[in-house]
Amino acid sequence: MRVCFDTASGGANPNEDWVGGSHNLAVVLDGLSTAGLPTGCQHGVPWFVAHLGGHLMAALADPSATLTNGLASALERVAALHPDCDLANPGTPSATVAVLRQRHAELDYLVLADSPVVLEEAGGDHTVITDLRVDDVLPELRAEVESYETHTPEHREALRRLVLAQRQVRNTQDGYWVAAAKPEAAQHCVTGSTKLGDVRSAAVMSDGVSRLVTEYSTATWEQVFSTLRMEGPTSLIASVRKTEAMDPTGRRWPRYKSGDDATVAYCCW
Repeated sequence: MRVCFDTASGGANPNEDWVGGSHNLAVVLDGLSTAGLPTGCQHGVPWFVAHLGGHLMAALADPSATLTNGLASALERVAALHPDCDLANPGTPSATVAVLRQRHAELDYLVLADSPVVLEEAGGDHTVITDLRVDDVLPELRAEVESYETHTPEHREALRRLVLAQRQVRNTQDGYWVAAAKPEAAQHCVTGSTKLGDVRSAAVMSDGVSRLVTEYSTATWEQVFSTLRMEGPTSLIASVRKTEAMDPTGRRWPRYKSGDDATVAYCCW
């Protein structure tokens, strides 16, 4: 498996995405926004995703480790790195997870929350593996955020209320699951496998890239993979930025940020 990738911050703040790849593994993490709220952790989201990514790559280098067990192990190891932080805080740093691993003639995938793995099948169709449980919670608060233009005080305050409410249902049976301090989150991932021979290529990405198709509708999956194949991940992220620049205040495409961190790993054989 050949993996090439790129990642870019959505603005002036540090990039809270993380990406890694090897000869048989691609990992993308998308750190969750804190909206300026306290987290109980002195390190922050970029620190969390960097350490989780490194430990996850190491855990999954062992081909006998399942993807879920590897994620659980990585979460446990990262939690042990900052025991003096309040890991029980509902706002403790957290992230979505998307993984693709080649294992002999099989491709295994794992998705936790809305960073998808997209498979380009040999016949030209596309299979999107994602976890959209977050979209089912707090629809009224989400609609309120989207009713305001970005960079306005009203938008910031509505987003703060949404994130505060999300924290109360995050990693609970009544809400949605992300990678945070507790290893048990790994048991709530979307997982599966497919035959390597059925797949032409694959993309592992944060939702900052997938929204080109799913939210902006300015590209199809066929066009996304054509760009990745011909021009690479950097060009695809540039397409995201050009699209966002057409609507900097979120009037046409309501969203939480004018520009979101964008990350994609392209896998081919």
